[in-house]
Amino acid sequence: MEHSLFSKPKELFIDIVNPRDYVQIDSVSHMYQNLKSSVQKPLKMILLYGRPGTGKSMLLHKLHHDLSKHQKVFMVDIPIIDENDFLRVLAQKIYGYVNREAITLTTFLELASAVNYPQTPIVLLDEAQLYSSALMEKIRLISDARALKFVITLHKTDDEDIIAKEHFQTRIWESIELQNASPEELKIYIQKKLLKSNCFDVANMINDKNIKIISRLTKGNYRDANKLMFSLFSLYAWFEEHHPSKINYNSLKPKYIEMAAIHTGLIHA
Repeated sequence: MEHSLFSKPKELFIDIVNPRDYVQIDSVSHMYQNLKSSVQKPLKMILLYGRPGTGKSMLLHKLHHDLSKHQKVFMVDIPIIDENDFLRVLAQKIYGYVNREAITLTTFLELASAVNYPQTPIVLLDEAQLYSSALMEKIRLISDARALKFVITLHKTDDEDIIAKEHFQTRIWESIELQNASPEELKIYIQKKLLKSNCFDVANMINDKNIKIISRLTKGNYRDANKLMFSLFSLYAWFEEHHPSKINYNSLKPKYIEMAAIHTGLIHA
């Protein structure tokens, strides 16, 4: 079936980061405004942290999208692990450095002092827990010299609160922690995504009982919710094509939600 009612909703929940997909939820919007305000302060390093799937990368990409209209902003969404490559790529993207050879920290800071931007350039580093202590030390020295301002994201895990790691502890001047969504926030997130794309019929199928199940299965994690909804609407698209009589268009079937959860690994059958 080419024009399945569920084809478009399914595509909305593909797990990719796109600032155009940003959904305004009060708590997240408040954190984003705090982040934007922090970036305007004379801080050297700002930390955005939380568990995987809480929306750190989305906020970082939205920040890049919004700020790059007015000032020099460079987004490093895939970590550059090699120290020499890191400085060379930053020098190239921010200061127009064309030499392909590695540069020293001293040379980098000389480049920075030779280029006079109206505002301090901002570097956005995603997945900063992957950077070595030695590279983080260079980042600290660059930020201490006021050459660049860094906004970094870190995972927070059960085993270790990574914000307490020695090479981050004394370097962060402001930090913002993201949390998983409450059931009400998850409902707003899912329905706003659908309504923004005019998927009104499907949005109306989602009731509070459905949200309660989805919230319990995903624990309010946005990434897991995206995966679950993608799998769920894929399942509904299949039923619509092969067994349309099995679909109740008044609400989502809890059984189908659980089937999608098994498929995505949220339930281990």
